[in-house]
Amino acid sequence: MSAQERRPEEDGRDFADAMWSVPSYLLAGMAIYGGLGWLLDRWLDMSAFFPIGVVLGVVLAGYLAYRKFSR
Repeated sequence: MSAQERRPEEDGRDFADAMWSVPSYLLAGMAIYGGLGWLLDRWLDMSAFFPIGVVLGVVLAGYLAYRKFSR
């Protein structure tokens, strides 16, 4: 469907989908990379990888969300 054929209510739906997807990306990135960092912390008996994993997850998820939703 081209931009001329789109109805206004579909544009609002796209915006709402993006607004639900971005926080989901950020939370999933924090959970996955934070979880990997936590596992590394437990395995290596250290305490540095969990915060690094959480920050790395937020940064990478933010980058992916930016690439997906920027026009």
